Amino acid sequence: MNFTGKTAVVTGAGRGLGFIYAQELAKLGANVVISDVGSDNLGAGTDASIAMDAARTLQSKGFSVVGHHGDLSTEQGCQQLVETAIKAFGQLDILIHNAGWVGYQSIEDADATFIGRAVDINIYTPVWLCKHAWKHLKKSAAARVVLTSSDRAMYQQYAQPGLTAYAAGKMAQLGIMNALSMEGAEAGILVNAVSPVAKTRMWGVKGEPENLKPEWVAPGVIFLASQQCQDTGYILRASNGQFTATRFAENPGVDYPVDLARISAASAEQVAQQWDHIKEC
Repeated sequence: MNFTGKTAVVTGAGRGLGFIYAQELAKLGANVVISDVGSDNLGAGTDASIAMDAARTLQSKGFSVVGHHGDLSTEQGCQQLVETAIKAFGQLDILIHNAGWVGYQSIEDADATFIGRAVDINIYTPVWLCKHAWKHLKKSAAARVVLTSSDRAMYQQYAQPGLTAYAAGKMAQLGIMNALSMEGAEAGILVNAVSPVAKTRMWGVKGEPENLKPEWVAPGVIFLASQQCQDTGYILRASNGQFTATRFAENPGVDYPVDLARISAASAEQVAQQWDHIKEC
């Protein structure tokens, strides 16, 4: 794949998965803006050196990279990031929103500050970024947006106690993906999501993991960001060098919303009687 002449913005790119994405794009010729607020594992604090050191590391290898440090929980911060890309490289073709935060809090202990942090990075940030990137993406011949979800949110069997805020945010990004995949269709802006599993500092991993390496997720994300990807509205599950794509798709024969082409029931009792069949549909 060749990304020469393309400009990519990658959030949360100072470390972990985001850095790997940025590095691979740069290796393939892209201009890359590495954005990272430099927060700790709990999503608190800031450290400008995280983004700048990551950028310098790639610059030392001869890659076209700039660093950005800013608060992406605000519209102004997101606008500034987009403007950084335009000022540095004159265009924007690829937006990868990788920045995230994993925090545990039981539902009985839920508070607005904790929930707000998840809402900020998972809802406000991708919306504000896309709002200000959109006019530039519309000018690109191969505009790509990659959001980030999680199997912990999508699949009940992988959910964990205390991840209500996290799961809500990651599912919200799928709603954003679906809406923007339709809104961007006419302009050729393709919007997909990745659901990655990798051992990074978010897992408390130090050093090189033996499996679930971030490098093994990157090929899927690079594909979604590439011109070779011609699909939109897909979720790419990526784990341990394996990939599977899924999407929310309607059942055959449905005439939405008047006919779900499935089991009819006129009372709660009828729903109860047919519940086993309803679950199978």
